[in-house]
Amino acid sequence: MNGQKYDAAVIGGGVIGSATAYYLAKQGKSVILLENERLGAQASRAAAGMLAAQAEMDADDPLFELAVASRRMFPELAAELKEYSGIDIGLQRKGLLKVAVNEAQAEELKRSVSLQIASGSRAEWLSGDEARRLEKGLSEHVAGAIGFAEDGQVNAPELSFAFAKSAALLGAEIREYAEVRRIAAVNGRIEGVETRAGRIACDQVAIAGGVWSGELLADLGIRLPLYPVKGEVFSVVHSVPLLTRVIFSHGCYLVPKQGGRLVVGATTREGDYDRKVTVDGLLELMNKAQRLLPGIAGCEWEKAWAGLRPQTPDGLPYLGRVEGLEGLYIAAGHFRNGILLSPITGRLIAEMMAGSGAEDERLRPFRPDRFAEHERKGR
Repeated sequence: MNGQKYDAAVIGGGVIGSATAYYLAKQGKSVILLENERLGAQASRAAAGMLAAQAEMDADDPLFELAVASRRMFPELAAELKEYSGIDIGLQRKGLLKVAVNEAQAEELKRSVSLQIASGSRAEWLSGDEARRLEKGLSEHVAGAIGFAEDGQVNAPELSFAFAKSAALLGAEIREYAEVRRIAAVNGRIEGVETRAGRIACDQVAIAGGVWSGELLADLGIRLPLYPVKGEVFSVVHSVPLLTRVIFSHGCYLVPKQGGRLVVGATTREGDYDRKVTVDGLLELMNKAQRLLPGIAGCEWEKAWAGLRPQTPDGLPYLGRVEGLEGLYIAAGHFRNGILLSPITGRLIAEMMAGSGAEDERLRPFRPDRFAEHERKGR
């Protein structure tokens, strides 16, 4: 170790950790980003890159406002990251169709349209025929759809790398294969982190280690319940793109990428740490995809993969300061919305660590100690 002391150490080199390091570096902080494996090697690499703020959440969801605010950051962010890093994150703002394949789903989506419009968001109900006029490849099974004109997508791995590279160009130090074994704290204050290669001194620590974030905290007597939700995904290619927009439905999404690629996801296997791709999972996805888009049967196979999405008991991420231990912050448990929420998470956590924006009221439902608080009240 070089004996340098950092203002902050960020643990976890996925999109959330890289975004946090980026916004800290923009503030002029001395930052070190520590990743156990390679940057972006876990959930960030497996993600399809949807910016589905409205499709993923209802307007009365505590996460909705943050998700919409984060989506709004992407156009400026894409240009900013391109200027720093030279990486194009592939932002597409062609909209998204959330489709129903039966009348019950259609009625549910129609209620969602009313809530979205009442919240001031843009949303439009489309009949099955109207949806097929927008996307000619959709099947007759599609009974209707909500059109979300402002949802979109990016290339997830590129976004994660662009955050990390931009942070490095702003002065952040990045270390891969740097496993953090414990967090060092004395008299209620953070003093550093212990890695395989030795101790790193710092005043603040942000934990953004995905589903493994809770393990580091257990050593400090802090409970942070998280569990994995395995998601299997595959991609195909076609000489002529089959879709122009993202298609989102119950249990299946289709994301058209550049070059005629089509990404299809994702299964949901709660509590499963096994990242092998299974025939069972792929068959489930293929059947759902073909029911929505029959033309996918003629596509060329490309590849399949799986990732572990970090989930919390109430479905809300942990964002904020850890009470009782000065200098410790958490940004974890984003489930399948890490790509979408990465800009707002990174910026808000960095602002909290800098003492500006101290306790943003929007973050109250996401406090890391909310389950410990419930347990204390229940005693």
